[in-house]
Amino acid sequence: MLLLKTFLITAGFGLFAAAAAVLLYDAYRWWTRYHAPEADKSEALPVHWRRAGKLAAAAWVPLLAGYSIVVVPSGMAGVRVSQIWGARPGALYPGIHCVAPLSDSVALYDTRDHLFTTEAKALKVQTKEGLEVGFAVAVRYRIDPRQLDYIHANLPQPLAEEIVAPVVASAFREIAPQYLVRDVFANKRDEIRSRGSDAITRKLASDGIVVKQVMLRDLALPAEYARGLEGMLLKEQENERLSFDVEIKQKLVRTAELEAEAEKARQIKQAEGQAQVTVLRAKAESDAMQYTLPLKEKQIQTTRLEAEARKESTVKNAEAMAESKVIDSRAELERGKLMAESEANRIRVTSAADAERFRIEGAALKDSPLLIQKIIAERLSDKVQIMMVPSDGKFFFANDVLKSAPMTRAAIESGVMEGKAGR
Repeated sequence: MLLLKTFLITAGFGLFAAAAAVLLYDAYRWWTRYHAPEADKSEALPVHWRRAGKLAAAAWVPLLAGYSIVVVPSGMAGVRVSQIWGARPGALYPGIHCVAPLSDSVALYDTRDHLFTTEAKALKVQTKEGLEVGFAVAVRYRIDPRQLDYIHANLPQPLAEEIVAPVVASAFREIAPQYLVRDVFANKRDEIRSRGSDAITRKLASDGIVVKQVMLRDLALPAEYARGLEGMLLKEQENERLSFDVEIKQKLVRTAELEAEAEKARQIKQAEGQAQVTVLRAKAESDAMQYTLPLKEKQIQTTRLEAEARKESTVKNAEAMAESKVIDSRAELERGKLMAESEANRIRVTSAADAERFRIEGAALKDSPLLIQKIIAERLSDKVQIMMVPSDGKFFFANDVLKSAPMTRAAIESGVMEGKAGR
């Protein structure tokens, strides 16, 4: 909206400048003709008054529209001020507003919180004794937007110097004479601040100023009184320290007395307890002697029974070991017999199996004489490889040898037996 306002005002002044430019151009032409030869002065030069008037009249439209727009920024408030009726009631809050151009204007005020402060040297007040005390005060306040018309029309500016400062000073100067310096400095400080805050708030509220907080930051006492007060405080502190020391010593004495009485009572109780323990111990020993003999007799009887039980256990263990050895010897004898019978039976079965095998091999060699070649190959070496030959026996190295040696049953059987023995 500010851009629009600026554009309208610029457009208005631009139209005014255009109207002035038209008239200046006509004046330039007239000046040029005035200095021209006589032959050229016969022609009349028109002046464009109407065109310039139209441009000037048109310039008032954007110019008045621009001046009628008022923008109130955030944190501010405005009051409409008329050239005829003065400040108008009602506040203009942050935003866009329209006013009567040329006759009305807007006065802006900051509605945010303000902080007014005074130093202790600047604000001096008199106490009940007539001594001057410096107050350092801070007041947090803001302007009430609903009373801007009253503030603008009746209060001087700036408010902090013309209104707030005198009110703060007068409030504390009215309250301070009711208190002593010692009360102002010690236990009445918060009361003075509270009363001053109420007086300031009440007075400034009638002028449209809202007070939020009043703070009494510091106090400046007179130099002589400060030195005297410091000495008095030191004496009071010394007196309090001595009082505390006396109380501590009294408590220490009382504590020592109580500890002595407690130690005495403890020793008496301890002696009585030891006497009672001695009596009870003697009585217990006397009572225990009545049960000692029966207990010893029971212990002897228990020992005798334990010895007989160990003897009986030893005899039983010896008998059990003897029986165990007899049973082991019998078992060993039986095992030997069984192993002998098993070995004899094995030999018989093995002999029968070998005889049967020899008989079968002899029959096989008798039926197939060519098996002798296999037996020879097995006897020659482990590295001998089997070679396939024709069925007619040609080119076989053992063929002539075998033909020259007649094969008999006895030789075959002897060769078979030798092969078995070699294995």
